[in-house]
Amino acid sequence: MLTLDLTNAPRWLDLLPGVRLKLRPLTTALMVSARSDAAIQALPPEAGPEELAMAMAKAVARRAVLDWEGVGDAEGNPVPVTPEGIDALLDIWPAFDAFQSTYVAKWLLLEQEKNVSAPLPNGGSAGAIATVQPAKGRARTARRG
Repeated sequence: MLTLDLTNAPRWLDLLPGVRLKLRPLTTALMVSARSDAAIQALPPEAGPEELAMAMAKAVARRAVLDWEGVGDAEGNPVPVTPEGIDALLDIWPAFDAFQSTYVAKWLLLEQEKNVSAPLPNGGSAGAIATVQPAKGRARTARRG
């Protein structure tokens, strides 16, 4: 069953031990906006799925992160949320992995729920069964009339 959460209140997410992010709800509007991010549009056509996943995660995070706790500079002083800081946080593998699996994965699961129909037995889908035998040879050309 799909559960609708009709509140748009930001929520805290425990990302890593001692690190929390205050995030906007992950909505379709946020994802659509992230897909049109300049960093994603600038990726070369030959970019691999890993590059795309990283660029997308950063684009989503730059739009979603409102505040954080437990993120500091080299001296241990808390730093404010900035786009550069968000990118640097997600460059740390455990932070990226946790963000993807706890925040973005919820949206991806909802997207998959839309695609759970079984293949049609009589349509053009992958589940269709062939009902016609292959042709044995080439057809003759029609006469001109």
